[in-house]
Amino acid sequence: MLQWRSEGTPSKVVPFGIVKRDPDVQSVGSLFGTMGIAMKFARNSEIFGEGEPADYIYQVVTGAVRMSKLMSDGRRQIGAFYLPGNLFGLESDEVHDFAAEAIGDCTVRAIKRSVLLAEAPCRARLVNELWAQTMQHLQRAQVHILLLGRKNAQERIAAFLLDMAARLSRSGDMELPMPRQDIADYLGLTIETVSRTLTVCSSANTTRSASTARRPATSP
Repeated sequence: MLQWRSEGTPSKVVPFGIVKRDPDVQSVGSLFGTMGIAMKFARNSEIFGEGEPADYIYQVVTGAVRMSKLMSDGRRQIGAFYLPGNLFGLESDEVHDFAAEAIGDCTVRAIKRSVLLAEAPCRARLVNELWAQTMQHLQRAQVHILLLGRKNAQERIAAFLLDMAARLSRSGDMELPMPRQDIADYLGLTIETVSRTLTVCSSANTTRSASTARRPATSP
Protein backbone atom coordinates (compact mmCIF):
# COMPACT_ATOMS: atom_id res chain seq x y z
CA MET A 1 0.00 0.00 0.00
CA LEU A 2 1.29 3.45 -0.95
CA GLN A 3 -0.02 6.54 0.77
CA TRP A 4 0.53 10.25 0.19
CA ARG A 5 -1.44 13.33 1.09
CA SER A 6 -2.37 15.46 -1.92
CA GLU A 7 -2.89 19.23 -1.85
CA GLY A 8 -6.02 20.15 0.08
CA THR A 9 -7.36 16.60 0.14
CA PRO A 10 -7.25 13.71 2.60
CA SER A 11 -4.51 11.12 2.33
CA LYS A 12 -4.73 9.11 -0.88
CA VAL A 13 -4.20 5.37 -0.60
CA VAL A 14 -3.19 3.18 -3.54
CA PRO A 15 -3.44 -0.52 -2.59
CA PHE A 16 -0.91 -2.57 -4.53
CA GLY A 17 -3.33 -5.43 -5.02
CA ILE A 18 -5.84 -3.42 -7.06
CA VAL A 19 -3.47 -1.39 -9.23
CA LYS A 20 -4.73 -1.63 -12.80
CA ARG A 21 -2.42 -3.79 -14.93
CA ASP A 22 -2.74 -1.92 -18.19
CA PRO A 23 -0.56 -2.85 -21.18
CA ASP A 24 0.94 0.63 -21.33
CA VAL A 25 3.15 0.12 -18.29
CA GLN A 26 5.04 3.32 -17.54
CA SER A 27 8.04 3.77 -15.27
CA VAL A 28 8.95 6.75 -13.12
CA GLY A 29 11.70 7.75 -15.55
CA SER A 30 9.47 7.67 -18.62
CA LEU A 31 6.69 9.56 -16.83
CA PHE A 32 9.07 12.34 -15.80
CA GLY A 33 10.51 12.32 -19.31
CA THR A 34 7.13 12.80 -21.00
CA MET A 35 5.22 14.89 -18.43
CA GLY A 36 7.95 16.51 -16.34
CA ILE A 37 9.14 20.08 -16.74
CA ALA A 38 12.92 20.35 -17.23
CA MET A 39 14.53 22.98 -15.00
CA LYS A 40 18.17 24.06 -14.85
CA PHE A 41 19.80 25.41 -11.70
CA ALA A 42 23.19 27.01 -11.21
CA ARG A 43 25.58 26.08 -8.43
CA ASN A 44 24.13 26.69 -4.94
CA SER A 45 20.75 27.79 -6.37
CA GLU A 46 17.67 27.00 -4.31
CA ILE A 47 15.21 24.58 -5.90
CA PHE A 48 12.66 24.95 -3.11
CA GLY A 49 12.81 26.36 0.38
CA GLU A 50 11.98 24.98 3.79
CA GLY A 51 8.30 25.53 4.56
CA GLU A 52 7.29 26.08 0.93
CA PRO A 53 4.28 24.17 -0.49
CA ALA A 54 5.20 20.66 -1.63
CA ASP A 55 3.27 20.91 -4.89
CA TYR A 56 5.87 19.18 -7.06
CA ILE A 57 8.00 16.04 -6.99
CA TYR A 58 11.43 16.20 -8.63
CA GLN A 59 13.89 13.87 -10.32
CA VAL A 60 17.59 14.63 -10.75
CA VAL A 61 18.68 14.42 -14.40
CA THR A 62 22.25 15.71 -14.17
CA GLY A 63 24.34 16.99 -11.29
CA ALA A 64 23.53 16.55 -7.62
CA VAL A 65 21.13 18.05 -5.07
CA ARG A 66 21.42 18.48 -1.30
CA MET A 67 18.62 18.70 1.26
CA SER A 68 19.49 20.98 4.16
CA LYS A 69 18.07 22.77 7.17
CA LEU A 70 19.47 25.86 8.88
CA MET A 71 19.48 25.85 12.68
CA SER A 72 18.56 28.92 14.70
CA ASP A 73 22.24 29.57 15.48
CA GLY A 74 23.24 29.49 11.80
CA ARG A 75 24.58 25.94 11.70
CA ARG A 76 23.51 23.79 8.78
CA GLN A 77 22.53 20.13 8.74
CA ILE A 78 22.43 18.32 5.42
CA GLY A 79 19.96 15.47 5.50
CA ALA A 80 20.52 13.81 2.13
CA PHE A 81 22.22 13.96 -1.24
CA TYR A 82 20.40 13.09 -4.45
CA LEU A 83 22.13 11.91 -7.62
CA PRO A 84 20.90 11.37 -11.22
CA GLY A 85 17.78 9.21 -11.29
CA ASN A 86 16.85 9.90 -7.65
CA LEU A 87 13.48 11.42 -6.73
CA PHE A 88 13.24 14.13 -4.10
CA GLY A 89 10.56 16.37 -2.68
CA LEU A 90 8.49 13.37 -1.52
CA GLU A 91 6.80 14.74 1.59
CA SER A 92 4.25 13.28 3.98
CA ASP A 93 2.89 16.77 4.60
CA GLU A 94 1.89 19.66 2.33
CA VAL A 95 5.11 21.65 2.90
CA HIS A 96 8.81 20.89 2.57
CA ASP A 97 10.63 20.16 5.82
CA PHE A 98 14.06 20.79 4.26
CA ALA A 99 15.33 23.13 1.57
CA ALA A 100 16.74 21.69 -1.68
CA GLU A 101 19.73 23.25 -3.43
CA ALA A 102 21.81 22.46 -6.49
CA ILE A 103 25.32 21.47 -5.44
CA GLY A 104 26.75 22.33 -8.84
CA ASP A 105 25.08 23.13 -12.15
CA CYS A 106 22.27 20.62 -12.41
CA THR A 107 19.11 19.75 -14.30
CA VAL A 108 15.98 18.37 -12.67
CA ARG A 109 12.53 17.48 -13.92
CA ALA A 110 9.46 18.46 -11.93
CA ILE A 111 5.97 17.02 -12.06
CA LYS A 112 2.87 18.07 -10.16
CA ARG A 113 2.28 15.81 -7.19
CA SER A 114 -1.42 15.72 -8.02
CA VAL A 115 -0.59 14.48 -11.53
CA LEU A 116 1.66 11.74 -10.18
CA LEU A 117 -0.99 10.61 -7.72
CA ALA A 118 -3.61 10.58 -10.47
CA GLU A 119 -1.39 8.34 -12.62
CA ALA A 120 -0.48 5.93 -9.84
CA PRO A 121 -3.69 3.83 -9.69
CA CYS A 122 -3.31 2.71 -13.32
CA ARG A 123 0.47 2.36 -13.46
CA ALA A 124 1.66 -0.75 -11.65
CA ARG A 125 5.34 -0.24 -12.43
CA LEU A 126 5.13 3.41 -11.40
CA VAL A 127 3.71 2.49 -7.97
CA ASN A 128 6.37 -0.17 -7.44
CA GLU A 129 9.20 2.23 -8.32
CA LEU A 130 7.80 4.98 -6.11
CA TRP A 131 7.57 2.47 -3.26
CA ALA A 132 11.15 1.31 -3.86
CA GLN A 133 12.55 4.86 -3.89
CA THR A 134 10.58 5.78 -0.77
CA MET A 135 12.00 2.75 1.03
CA GLN A 136 15.53 3.68 -0.11
CA HIS A 137 15.06 7.18 1.33
CA LEU A 138 13.86 5.69 4.63
CA GLN A 139 16.75 3.22 4.77
CA ARG A 140 19.33 5.95 4.13
CA ALA A 141 17.73 8.12 6.81
CA GLN A 142 17.99 5.27 9.32
CA VAL A 143 21.64 4.65 8.43
CA HIS A 144 22.29 8.39 8.72
CA ILE A 145 20.82 8.44 12.24
CA LEU A 146 23.06 5.55 13.29
CA LEU A 147 26.07 7.19 11.68
CA LEU A 148 25.54 10.49 13.51
CA GLY A 149 24.71 8.90 16.85
CA ARG A 150 27.18 6.06 17.24
CA LYS A 151 30.15 6.33 14.87
CA ASN A 152 33.37 8.30 15.25
CA ALA A 153 34.73 10.67 12.60
CA GLN A 154 36.76 8.05 10.73
CA GLU A 155 33.84 5.61 10.68
CA ARG A 156 31.44 8.29 9.46
CA ILE A 157 33.70 9.29 6.57
CA ALA A 158 34.44 5.68 5.64
CA ALA A 159 30.72 4.84 5.59
CA PHE A 160 30.00 7.94 3.51
CA LEU A 161 32.67 7.08 0.92
CA LEU A 162 31.45 3.50 0.62
CA ASP A 163 27.88 4.73 0.12
CA MET A 164 28.94 7.22 -2.55
CA ALA A 165 31.01 4.59 -4.34
CA ALA A 166 27.99 2.30 -4.49
CA ARG A 167 25.61 5.04 -5.62
CA LEU A 168 27.97 6.43 -8.25
CA SER A 169 28.58 2.87 -9.53
CA ARG A 170 32.24 3.51 -10.13
CA SER A 171 35.39 1.57 -9.33
CA GLY A 172 38.85 3.00 -8.83
CA ASP A 173 39.11 6.81 -8.65
CA MET A 174 35.90 8.53 -7.55
CA GLU A 175 35.05 12.19 -8.00
CA LEU A 176 32.58 13.34 -5.38
CA PRO A 177 30.02 15.90 -6.64
CA MET A 178 29.87 17.76 -3.33
CA PRO A 179 32.53 19.95 -1.61
CA ARG A 180 34.08 19.07 1.74
CA GLN A 181 31.94 21.57 3.62
CA ASP A 182 28.83 19.70 2.41
CA ILE A 183 30.34 16.41 3.56
CA ALA A 184 31.10 17.94 6.95
CA ASP A 185 27.55 19.28 7.35
CA TYR A 186 26.12 15.89 6.35
CA LEU A 187 28.32 13.96 8.79
CA GLY A 188 28.08 16.42 11.69
CA LEU A 189 31.83 17.16 11.59
CA THR A 190 34.04 20.19 11.03
CA ILE A 191 35.55 20.74 7.61
CA GLU A 192 39.01 20.48 9.21
CA THR A 193 38.23 16.96 10.46
CA VAL A 194 36.90 15.91 7.05
CA SER A 195 39.93 17.34 5.22
CA ARG A 196 42.41 15.75 7.63
CA THR A 197 40.74 12.33 7.50
CA LEU A 198 40.44 12.33 3.71
CA THR A 199 44.11 13.30 3.43
CA VAL A 200 45.13 10.43 5.72
CA CYS A 201 42.98 7.98 3.73
CA SER A 202 44.43 9.21 0.44
CA SER A 203 48.01 8.90 1.75
CA ALA A 204 47.33 5.39 3.03
CA ASN A 205 45.92 4.32 -0.33
CA THR A 206 48.90 5.81 -2.17
CA THR A 207 51.35 3.99 0.12
CA ARG A 208 49.47 0.72 -0.27
CA SER A 209 49.40 1.06 -4.07
CA ALA A 210 53.11 1.83 -4.19
CA SER A 211 53.90 -1.17 -1.99
CA THR A 212 51.84 -3.43 -4.23
CA ALA A 213 53.60 -2.10 -7.33
CA ARG A 214 57.05 -2.84 -5.83
CA ARG A 215 56.11 -6.36 -4.81
CA PRO A 216 57.93 -8.90 -7.06
CA ALA A 217 55.79 -11.24 -9.08
CA THR A 218 55.75 -14.82 -7.82
CA SER A 219 57.00 -17.55 -10.05
CA PRO A 220 54.38 -19.87 -11.49
